[in-house]
Amino acid sequence: MPIKKTMLRAASLLSLLLLAKVVFAAPTCPPQPQAPTASQIQQLSASAPDRGFLYRLSRDGHDSYLYGTVHLGRMEWIFPGPQLRQAMGQAQHLALELDLSDPATLQTLSQPPAHAQPLQLKPDLRRRLTAQARAACLPVAALSHVHPLLQLSQFSALAARWDGMDPAFGQELMLGAWAGQRGLPVSGLESAASQLQVLIPSDPEQAQTSLRKGLEQLEKNQLRPVLRRLAQAWAQSDLDTLASYERWCNCVAEPQDLADLRQLNDDRNPGLAQGIAELHGRGQVLLAAVGSLHLTGDKALPRLLEDLGFKVQRLH
Repeated sequence: MPIKKTMLRAASLLSLLLLAKVVFAAPTCPPQPQAPTASQIQQLSASAPDRGFLYRLSRDGHDSYLYGTVHLGRMEWIFPGPQLRQAMGQAQHLALELDLSDPATLQTLSQPPAHAQPLQLKPDLRRRLTAQARAACLPVAALSHVHPLLQLSQFSALAARWDGMDPAFGQELMLGAWAGQRGLPVSGLESAASQLQVLIPSDPEQAQTSLRKGLEQLEKNQLRPVLRRLAQAWAQSDLDTLASYERWCNCVAEPQDLADLRQLNDDRNPGLAQGIAELHGRGQVLLAAVGSLHLTGDKALPRLLEDLGFKVQRLH
C-alpha cells in the first residue's frame, strides 16, 4: 500500500479523532504531541527556516502561491519560514485538498463510503486491526464507525509519534487554523466523496487485500522508516528525493501497487490544477497547499499549471 495513501487517509481522519478526543496516554503509548510553550513560540516564530516547497504562480495580472506540504510533522514545523510567512501575509484565500473545517466534509468522512460495498472483515483481519488499535493506545471502539482502511491509516500515522512526528503538526492543520484566525475563506480542491473513491476500493475483496498489505507493513515496522525519510526530504526541501519516491518507499511490489500510486497521485493532479486555476481566476491572491508528492512525476502540478498559462517560479 503506498505510504502516501496511508498519510492522506490519516490526514482526512485526524480531525474526527481530535473532535472525539479518544487518544490517551499510558506508559507503553507513543509520546503525545505537546503544545509549544510561550518561550518556544517566541523563539521558533523568529528563527523558523523555510521548509517544504513554495511556488509563485503568476497569471491574469496577479500572483498566487502553491505550497507543497507533508501531512504530519514536528512541533517546530508548524512555524512558517520567512518566504511562507510573506505568502501568507499576501493571501486572501486558502485552498486545501480538503476543507476539514467544513461540517459536511467531516460528516462524509465519518460515514461508510457511498461508493464501496460494506466490508465484512475476516476474523484474522479483525483481530489484527484490534491489536493495532491497542498498540496505538486507542479504545478499540473509538474508530469502529469508520472504514477499516481509514482506521489502519490512523494507526499508521500515530506510529510516527515514536519518531517525534504527529499528524496534529501537519501543515494543513496549521494553515487551516491560521486562515480561521484571519477570517479568510477556505476552499477544498476536492470533495471528501471523490477523495474516498481514490482511497478506498469499491470491491470488498480488493479492500481486504489493501488492508492485509497495510497491516503487514505496520506489523513489520516498514512504515516508520519511509515516513521518516519522506518527512526529512520535505523539511530539507529535497524535491529530488521525493521525485524518486517509488524507488525507496518499499510500496511498489507488483504492477497493481504502481497503478494504485498513479491513481492516488498523478491522476488527481489535473483536477487539483483546474481548481487552483479557477480560484486564482477570481482575482484574489490564493495560497494553495497540497501534499508534496503532487509536485513530482509526469503530471506534476507545477507543469500542469504552466500548461494552463501560469508562470511558475519556485521560491525555495
